[in-house]
Amino acid sequence: MKNLNRYALHTAVIMACGLGAQLANAGATISFGEDKYISAGFGFITSYSSVEDAAANGKDRSNDFVLDSARLYLSGSFNKYIKGMLNTEKSGGGSDVGSNVEVIDANVQFQLTPEVAIWAGRFLSPSDRSNMAGPYYSMGGGYWNGIASRYGWNGGVIGRDEGVAMVTSFLEDHLAVSFGAFEGDNIFRFSGVGAQSEAAGSKDKLMYAGRVQYDFWDAEPGYYGTGSYFGAKDILAIGIAGRYKQDGVVSGLGTVGDYTSYSVDFLLEKKDVGPGTFSVEAAYYDYDTDNAILAEQGKAYSAAVGYLFQQEIGWGKFKPFIRYQKFDADGTTTAATNVRTSADTKQYEIGASYVIAPYNAMITATYGKTDYSAASDTNFVKVALQMQF
Repeated sequence: MKNLNRYALHTAVIMACGLGAQLANAGATISFGEDKYISAGFGFITSYSSVEDAAANGKDRSNDFVLDSARLYLSGSFNKYIKGMLNTEKSGGGSDVGSNVEVIDANVQFQLTPEVAIWAGRFLSPSDRSNMAGPYYSMGGGYWNGIASRYGWNGGVIGRDEGVAMVTSFLEDHLAVSFGAFEGDNIFRFSGVGAQSEAAGSKDKLMYAGRVQYDFWDAEPGYYGTGSYFGAKDILAIGIAGRYKQDGVVSGLGTVGDYTSYSVDFLLEKKDVGPGTFSVEAAYYDYDTDNAILAEQGKAYSAAVGYLFQQEIGWGKFKPFIRYQKFDADGTTTAATNVRTSADTKQYEIGASYVIAPYNAMITATYGKTDYSAASDTNFVKVALQMQF
């Protein structure tokens, strides 16, 4: 009975957290019997932003309301061993220009044992915490960490890929290990350097990806992650992730190279620190394109510090934070002159979230500055509303 209860707990956590934590509060569940059901929900992030010199005349501030994200969530269960999900997203790199609705998750999970599952279909391949959490579950919410963690926008269909992976959890969910093989043919989809093209002379190789994470304090069950527990847990976790694809880079000049990346991420979140919960996260990334695309090769860094006040004010609680990210690219190459130029990018942000319901109802305001070594710096103000039902 103890093992059966533990198995049921695993299954419940995987469906709530493992599915990207996207169905934390599903809108409706229709049951067809024991362990047979279909759940549905939806979520969106909409924002107002004002960016320096971004108006059409090139010298005034822009003023824009944007639907950054809109998702439909579906999940189902045949029995306690076989689950599945189908999720969609308004795509297009966060812009309405060229946007459409795409399937971002369509997969099945075979729970072989309480500790071991096989995922197959389209889903997030193992990567850093920021990408596994996504915009809905990052510190501050509504946040695309696209400068340092380049998998989210650049790694296929908003970080997703077609493939198969083994997802495991040991030591009472304190040790998580995942590894899989994926198509990996859209690594630079939104980066501006062009998608992969295996027909351009490269070999048809698979991309291999893996992640190992250890939780020293409270455990984090589930495959997809989160950037904050809002005082529900004490977290001290370190994760290491890596990806490799032979001939995974095809530049616009026809240069073919191997793609390799790895990252190390850290999260500390401690409740009851003074009148609230203190959190800090950091990550280091190394991207290697075999010198085929210098603009996507280099080292990156990110860090964030936040504090959630437990005292409710009105409907919710306030969580101020600061964020920093940098991508130190090896440079870009001008085709006409074959000359390398610098392409470093830094971004600083300070803001606060008003948390009405963790993950599901949040308003976040930020002020930030983006420094480009190859272009003029800009500052921006952004207010985002995040809702999930």
